[in-house]
Amino acid sequence: MAKLANHEVAVVMIPLPAQGHLNQLLHLSRLISAYHLPLHFAGTTVHLRQAKNRVQGWDPLSISNIKFHEFTIPNYETPLPNPNSITKFPSQLMPSFHATCHLRHPISSLLHELSRNYRRVIVIYDSLIAWVLQDAPSMVNVECYSLRCISACSIHSWDKSSVTPEFTEYTRVQFEFREIINSGNLYNSCYEIEGLYLDLLGKEKSARNKQWAIGPLNPVKLFDKRDSKKTHKCINWLDEQEPNSVIFVSFGTTTTLSDEEIKELAIGLEKSQQKFIWVLREADKGDIFTGESREVELPEGYEERVKNRGLIVRDWAPQLEILGHASTGGFMSHCGWNSCMESISMGVPIVAWPMHSDQPRNAVLVTEVLKIGLVLRDWVVRDELVSSVAVAECVKRLMDSAEGDKMRQRAMELSKSVEDGGGSGKEMDSFIAHITR
Repeated sequence: MAKLANHEVAVVMIPLPAQGHLNQLLHLSRLISAYHLPLHFAGTTVHLRQAKNRVQGWDPLSISNIKFHEFTIPNYETPLPNPNSITKFPSQLMPSFHATCHLRHPISSLLHELSRNYRRVIVIYDSLIAWVLQDAPSMVNVECYSLRCISACSIHSWDKSSVTPEFTEYTRVQFEFREIINSGNLYNSCYEIEGLYLDLLGKEKSARNKQWAIGPLNPVKLFDKRDSKKTHKCINWLDEQEPNSVIFVSFGTTTTLSDEEIKELAIGLEKSQQKFIWVLREADKGDIFTGESREVELPEGYEERVKNRGLIVRDWAPQLEILGHASTGGFMSHCGWNSCMESISMGVPIVAWPMHSDQPRNAVLVTEVLKIGLVLRDWVVRDELVSSVAVAECVKRLMDSAEGDKMRQRAMELSKSVEDGGGSGKEMDSFIAHITR
């Protein structure tokens, strides 16, 4: 990694206020700050607090050289997620997305101030929040680069059936602004994982829109904090299990399961006779710090019956640490792109249950292209209830069969191939050389 002490160039990060997007921009901030560039991270007060509270996998002290700019915006609705909605898309987050339009003027003021003090100001923005940068073209020394927080595979073959009309319209507006301001694209991916799709996207772009595949953005070697008195109960429990014996069950921050789905999943995990950690929590609201969340009920006596084999977690869990633990041998996932990249970089195969957005395409990538996973629920039959029988069979196939062992082997090989690439590799060096030219 190049060591720079270049105070002629400042970098500003602007995330979309949803956990998977905040997470990627914060991980990228850590990587860029290692090049000793002044780094600014701008967003709403509540969402910057959310990002900092949940960061994992690296030394929290390394955040100290990132300057956070917290902006207050007018109040917006924070509806509860609807477990019985006809679509799994997290519509409860849309008011918080629309409210980001109020960031335009404070971010414009920040860029004006920085542009007077630096030769060049580099803005790295989430591709879904381009409208806050519509004043950037008036500042001659400001350049804007879009971080695409989903897979190249999903971008190349986007499917509108996986989102709502409201979100489709929101993205249309963002992409109109992106066409005006954009100088290049960054991807949380790498050629070892998505070479075919990155090449296809590269052919579609104009010379003006350069691209860099700088993933995985998450740490591939975790910060060792075993001296900490705050080790999560999940990690202590995993320490007592055999290698590759536990399946981690988690559907991210935007998925809400119905009572019926939870009951079938619970029974299926019990029937599988496999060890598991299950993160059973509601999807995020637009403000995670306000209001009550639904308390999900499991079948009567369930936790007592599975206590020697399963651990149920009802709060925030350190996913990256769990996936990086030697006892974790599988991951039942919604196939959000953060989860896919974390699972791949930790060498853990996936049981795929996609819910919305890019997740159906990611599931295809994991199961059919990379061949490091099994399909639990095919997107074509997304309206059908996933049965406990299907859950049990899929979990046993991954955790207790020769087929599953081969997938684990392939996942480990893929993990090793990305270990020295991604955020610490030549693509990141190339991007830094470009913005500091």
